[in-house]
Amino acid sequence: MIERVRGKEKAILVGIGHKDQPKEQLTEYLDELTMLCHTAGATPVKIFTQNLSRFDPAFLIGSGKVKEIQAYIEEHKEVDLVIFDDELSPSQQRNLEAEFKRKILDRTGLILDIFADRAQTAYAKTQVELAQYEYLLPRLMGMWTHLEKQRGGIGLRGPGESEIETDRRRIRKRIALLRDRLVDVDRQMTTQRRNRGQLIRVSLVGYTNAGKSTIMNMLSHSNVFAENALFATLDTTVRKVTFDNTTFLLSDTVGFIRKLPTFLIESFKSTLDEVREADLLLHVVDVSHPSFEEHIKIVKQTLTELKCADKPMLTVFNKMDLYRIQNEEEDEMVPLSLEGFKNSFIQKSHEPCVFVSAANRTNVEELRSVLLSEVRKQYSVRYPYMVVN
Repeated sequence: MIERVRGKEKAILVGIGHKDQPKEQLTEYLDELTMLCHTAGATPVKIFTQNLSRFDPAFLIGSGKVKEIQAYIEEHKEVDLVIFDDELSPSQQRNLEAEFKRKILDRTGLILDIFADRAQTAYAKTQVELAQYEYLLPRLMGMWTHLEKQRGGIGLRGPGESEIETDRRRIRKRIALLRDRLVDVDRQMTTQRRNRGQLIRVSLVGYTNAGKSTIMNMLSHSNVFAENALFATLDTTVRKVTFDNTTFLLSDTVGFIRKLPTFLIESFKSTLDEVREADLLLHVVDVSHPSFEEHIKIVKQTLTELKCADKPMLTVFNKMDLYRIQNEEEDEMVPLSLEGFKNSFIQKSHEPCVFVSAANRTNVEELRSVLLSEVRKQYSVRYPYMVVN
């Protein structure tokens, strides 16, 4: 793995507005890209936006915007890379590198880099390496030529330059080897899941940085790594939890995010099998986020792709202490009453929901009570002849 010094790279961010897309939504997407950039260890120094009715096949953005960014780079030599919020084709990436003489990353490449940095276990590292090679394979020709004297950086973590410069046949062999290795691990993990007995399984799902790991720690009295950052958790963690003599398994998995590429979901198949095999999903929502309703849609869309959308679900609205609404008359941030918020969502939701602040341990007992009730429902379905106290 290539060594790099965190925080030394300076990045330009590029966002594209689409037809009929609200300006606020583009701003929100770029805010998330900024957070991803910080998570990867870079410092955003400039943001460029452009509204397009269609993508340019050569550069994604228009030629005029290319010249504008090029002029900025020539004036600010400290810029190391340019990050696009939309996915770039291999040819677009090569064309942009030729124009800017800088590293070019799209959103997928940036997420892969963060995954490479966050992966802790050998299994997670193998998953990330496979995803990186599948991403890099169509981009090998002509890439990285201007980086020969570089020592790494964002977008170069994981396989490394020496592997990138090998031919396609060797890369394909490596991909095949990694897939075989993951198949073996899949078998082991499937066996482990079978050996857990007949306990009900509850899986935490949600948008990245919604507070899943914090809730995991709170419910299971464990010490799972939790951080106010994107993708703090990559490796699946499973804990046995007992409430009032009722025992179940609680698992924490990788968070979802918008524009998560399909091949990345496939690389994390075994990790996400915890979600597929769960009896009950605990959907954690960061209600303090201005786009939390969109996050709910993205999570449910991802669950549909995983064929898990029909599973029983308990929605946990987290970070109630941070939730604020805009008071139009006074033009200041004021807290919305918990009851008012509850009523608004209970009316539009067909699923049980709880409102908590995991950090402040607000409404924890209500969460435990509702979760216990839902778990017992699952036991009664699986074992109708048994009485669950």
